Amino acid sequence: MPDFTCVLDKDKIKKQISRTAEIISTDYRGRELVLVGVLKGAFLFLADLARELTVERVKIDFLQASSYGADTVSSENIVLKKDIDIDIRGKDVIVVEDIVDTGLTLSYLIAHLKTFGPSSIKVCAMIDKKERRKAAVHVDYVCCSVEKGFLVGYGLDYAEDFRNLPQIYHMKL
Repeated sequence: MPDFTCVLDKDKIKKQISRTAEIISTDYRGRELVLVGVLKGAFLFLADLARELTVERVKIDFLQASSYGADTVSSENIVLKKDIDIDIRGKDVIVVEDIVDTGLTLSYLIAHLKTFGPSSIKVCAMIDKKERRKAAVHVDYVCCSVEKGFLVGYGLDYAEDFRNLPQIYHMKL
């Protein structure tokens, strides 16, 4: 059985999301915004973030990529499992990620989304973890930075388990 240590509790998560949503709302006031959530991990974060935004016109879409499988380290082989459905040509896009770790998946997804001709692409992450960063990616909006460790809960999983935990935990196997 894994050992869990709480890294971010419910209150801190809510506070950081509210703070981030306020900044995004200011940056995109009067503009149409498309949030592109990266499945499956970002679905809880994206839902909470979207509800906090005060931008009048927000569209939401999802894409899905995988590089972990049932392991705790990236395979570095990125597979696009689901693409976006919304036309983002000429639109402001924010890619919403649960966690930016190696940056390889995010780098791949940004390059992919650029082929659709958006006006801008920025990144919002619940967690920015630079411990194993391999790709030079910029995270424009960060709720929390975590130095190291394998994290689960609040959408983050280990082999599809633990996404439902209401807080974020460091997991030791």
